Amino acid sequence: MYQTKERTTDMPITVDIEHLAAMLSCGKDTARKIGEDAGARITIGRRVLYSVRKIENYIEKIAI
Repeated sequence: MYQTKERTTDMPITVDIEHLAAMLSCGKDTARKIGEDAGARITIGRRVLYSVRKIENYIEKIAI
């Protein structure tokens, strides 16, 4: 089975649940809920990623 090669970048456009939780400083369950509420979930095969732009827009919208 192939493994995903880990690459780093300063400005990712998508992140996995681990990185999303780290970005939001919360647990995976809370990060997953925020990602779903923001409509940021992207599924590619079995891999689930979240759009950073949609998460940022959602956070700004609910912060008001």
